[in-house]
Amino acid sequence: MLRQLALADMGAAAQVHRIAFDKAMPWLVGLHTPDEDRWFYRERVFPTCRVWGCFDDEVLSGIIAFREGWVEQLYVLPAAQGRGAGTELLDVAKQVCDRLELWTFQRNTRARRFYEARGFALVEQTDGARNEEKEPDARYLWTL
Repeated sequence: MLRQLALADMGAAAQVHRIAFDKAMPWLVGLHTPDEDRWFYRERVFPTCRVWGCFDDEVLSGIIAFREGWVEQLYVLPAAQGRGAGTELLDVAKQVCDRLELWTFQRNTRARRFYEARGFALVEQTDGARNEEKEPDARYLWTL
């Protein structure tokens, strides 16, 4: 089941983000504490983005946060990956926006394959100097 998330869902959204992030990018584990994650979602994500969640039996299993033209966050719990949740969440943003951009890390090959298979094209790669993690990243673009 998909639904738009409310601020009351912030803690669960931050937890999905952290679990999925740490599994996908173990070399960055420990970058933020759970309190920092919750602050980020409360103060940065929810005020500026539409946030949707995918639920399995009332348990939040995936999230997307997007604003006009940008996917800011897209995370699916490892146990729920490969079952369509990420695609469903991405489709919510595609139904609202006729153009979407996003950043992902160059080493996150699973995410890159996911986005490329859903029509996103690589438009830029950087050395990571502009991101908090200092991790080489890749910008993708999708247009209707």
